[in-house]
Amino acid sequence: MLEKLEIGVITSTHGLKGEVNVFPLTDETERFLDLDHVLLLDPQGERELTVESVRFFKGRPIIRFQEISSIEEAEKIRKLTLAVRREDAIPLAEGEYFIGDLIGCGLYLEDGTKYGVLKDIIRTGANDVYEAETADGTVTYIPAIRECVLDTDPEHGRITVRIMREI
Repeated sequence: MLEKLEIGVITSTHGLKGEVNVFPLTDETERFLDLDHVLLLDPQGERELTVESVRFFKGRPIIRFQEISSIEEAEKIRKLTLAVRREDAIPLAEGEYFIGDLIGCGLYLEDGTKYGVLKDIIRTGANDVYEAETADGTVTYIPAIRECVLDTDPEHGRITVRIMREI
């Protein structure tokens, strides 16, 4: 289980006083309004930033941090990822999971046979699709619907699936 959950990527600066435009990595963009602090994931070292204000333009958050007060400082954090600690994440409903917790889980058939590993989740709008890689390197796609995904247990790294027969 991930300790930190990515919620956005800083795409560009906004104005001269250090605000940044953020590309959200969450379905709940309104969650940015409730943030007090975020983690800036920087290759040179993670640091915590204090959220001073959040507003939206065309559905995307524009954030001002207490620690960033100029366009020059904002430019230095462009392309970096913002994250929250798991305890600060939005509570999920029963049967919902964070995508990052599912990636890498083993995929098992109903009889317990290992089918492969979940490599990615593709968001299609209608339903998600699991990209699976089998032991021989074959990539297959499994619709994330009740008939195909029978049990999800990310704490144990296990998802039970039913593979639909081709018509």
